[in-house]
Amino acid sequence: MTGYTIPDDAIVEERFLAASGPGGQNVNKVATAVQLRVDVFRLGLPPYAYARLKELAGSRMTSGGELVLTARRFRTQEANRSDARERLADLVAKAHQRDARRVKTKPSRAAKARRVDAKKSRSAVKAGRGKVRLD
Repeated sequence: MTGYTIPDDAIVEERFLAASGPGGQNVNKVATAVQLRVDVFRLGLPPYAYARLKELAGSRMTSGGELVLTARRFRTQEANRSDARERLADLVAKAHQRDARRVKTKPSRAAKARRVDAKKSRSAVKAGRGKVRLD
């Protein structure tokens, strides 16, 4: 799905953090997790893609228009770095995909007549269940 390349000037900051979770001393000593901050406005997205990216990113998008991605899946900085960039490219590529346009359909005249006839027949059945009147 990755068909979009991220321009280098769009990446505002790339910070290496100490990863959380199991891993013993390696986790405590080495900063292998990567936090990527990307300026969404520098990506040059069309309005529909920007709106969809905002929707897909959710809480990862800041109010200042920065997208914050954290990658800590791997044990090395380089692997996490490439993972973060790949996830960013996937996110932007997914934002470019448009949903199929919905075509409104209208019931035919015959379908409307069938529906009304069915309602009338049910109405007659239910009306027949009422109290018997002796006129």
